[in-house]
Amino acid sequence: MKKIAILGASGSIGQSCIEVIRKHPSSFSLVAMSVYTQIDLLPSLLNEFQDLQIVAVKDLMSIPSYILKYPHIKFVEGDKGLVEVATSGCDLVVNALVGFVGLIPTIQAILNHKEIALANKETLVAGGEVVMRLAKENQVHIYPIDSEHSAIFQCMEKNEIHKIILTASGGPFYQKSLEEVENVSIHQALNHPNWKMGAKITIDSATMFNKAFEMIEARWLFDLSSDQIEVVIHPQSIIHSMVEYQDGAILAQLGTPDMKIPIAYALNYPQRLNHVSSFLNLKQMQNLNFYPVDDHRFEPIQLAYQALKEKGTYATVMNAANEEAVQFFLQEKISFGAITRLVKATLKAHHNDQQVTLEKIIAADQWARDYIRRLVNQ
Repeated sequence: MKKIAILGASGSIGQSCIEVIRKHPSSFSLVAMSVYTQIDLLPSLLNEFQDLQIVAVKDLMSIPSYILKYPHIKFVEGDKGLVEVATSGCDLVVNALVGFVGLIPTIQAILNHKEIALANKETLVAGGEVVMRLAKENQVHIYPIDSEHSAIFQCMEKNEIHKIILTASGGPFYQKSLEEVENVSIHQALNHPNWKMGAKITIDSATMFNKAFEMIEARWLFDLSSDQIEVVIHPQSIIHSMVEYQDGAILAQLGTPDMKIPIAYALNYPQRLNHVSSFLNLKQMQNLNFYPVDDHRFEPIQLAYQALKEKGTYATVMNAANEEAVQFFLQEKISFGAITRLVKATLKAHHNDQQVTLEKIIAADQWARDYIRRLVNQ
C-alpha cells in the first residue's frame, strides 16, 4: 500500500489523481492533501478517505466546524500547511499546485526523502538547477505527470538519444494571426479544443507559454541540451511526445488525452494499472497531423530557447512575469496579446544572475512580479 499526499487536490490534476486512487484502493492510501479555498470538497473527501491525517487550506478560520468534527485530522493553513502536507507520513508526494508556490514544498519533500510525482512545472522552470541537485543528493526520484514528459519518460531507453520532440496542440488559436488574437475574450482563450484543465494552464496553452515551460522542464528532467529539444504542432493531442535515437528510430507514446494515464503511471511506476482510461481506437484515427511552430506567431518558444541558453535566473523571471500577466488578463486588466509583450519587457529589464541559489530564485521571482505590476499599473 503506497501512501500518497496530494498538493492541489482541488484542481483538475488533483481531482484526476483522486479518481485513480479511488479506483485502486488496494494500491494507494490518501494520507494528506491541500485544497486551498475549495472547502466545499472537504465533506465528501474527508468521509471517503479515512486514512487522511493532514489537510491544508488557505485559512483555518474558514473551517472551524471541520476542525471540531474531525479531531483526528491535523488541519493546517497557508504556505506552511503545504510544506506539512509535503513532509507528511507519505511515500510519494503529488505536486499538482499551480505556479511558483509549488517550489518550496517540492524542495522540502525532497529533503525529507519523499518520492515526487510532478505536475507543477514551475518547480523546475524556476528552480530546476537547485531541485535536481537536491534530488540527486537525496536519492529522490521525480516522476513526471505532464503528459508530454510522461510520454518521453515512457519512451526513454538506455541508448543515447538524438533529441526529444514535444508535441503541442496549439491551443484554440494556432491557426490565427497575432492581430486576430490580440483582443480575444477570456472565454475564447479558455476554450481548449482537447484538454480540460485549470484556467492558468489553459491560458498558457493558448499563448504557448505552457509548451515553452515544458521545454525548460524537459531540460532538467532528462538532462538535455537546447538543441536536443524540438516542438511540433500536433492538433489531435494523440501522440503526446516522441524520442528520436541516434540511429534514426523514433519512439512515440500515444493515448487518449486523459491525464489519468500519466498520473497512474507516475503513482505506480514501474508497473501499469488496469482500468485507468478508455482505450485509443486507432481505426477511428483518420489523421495525425504535424506542423512546424511559427516563431513569429508563438514567441514564447524562442523565449524558452533563450532561457536554456542564458541559464541563471532568466527562466525564474520568465515564469513569474507570465504568472502575473495571466492573472492580469483573467482580471480583464490587459489584453491577451499583452501577456507575451509584458513577459518580454520584464526579461529585457532583468539582470540575469548565473550563480543560482534558492534565495536568489525567490528574490528574482519577487522582483519580476513587482516589475510587471508596476508596468501594468502605470
